Amino acid sequence: MKEGELVRAAGGLLLRPGPDGALEVALVHRPKYDDWSFPKGKLTAEESFEEAALREVEEETGFRARLDREIPSTRYRDANGRAKLVRYWTMTPLDGEFRPNIEVDDLRWFPLDEAARTLTYAHDRDLLRLGLRPD
Repeated sequence: MKEGELVRAAGGLLLRPGPDGALEVALVHRPKYDDWSFPKGKLTAEESFEEAALREVEEETGFRARLDREIPSTRYRDANGRAKLVRYWTMTPLDGEFRPNIEVDDLRWFPLDEAARTLTYAHDRDLLRLGLRPD
């Protein structure tokens, strides 16, 4: 990657009805950063944003998912100071099961208000608020 090049990434807000019927969202814990966030990751060379979002969500959560709708993207500086664009979709889990791995050591399903309090980064809290507004 050349200096000044935009880091392109994609991810998802994996959503399901909770035991009481209210919406829950999956958050992942990354031990490298000791943070709680949405599953996401960088695109490979020939990959579309949509393909990357589905792949990254499956790799980090263990769940194969369906893209529902694209929600606002986020832009910020990554840990190395590079400009980063992350495009997100709401997603419905189809099947799978979480297993801890090298990147993600925990996954938890949170009601939306608790997720907002748990997310480490303000841009993720904004994404949760903006992304789940009705159209």
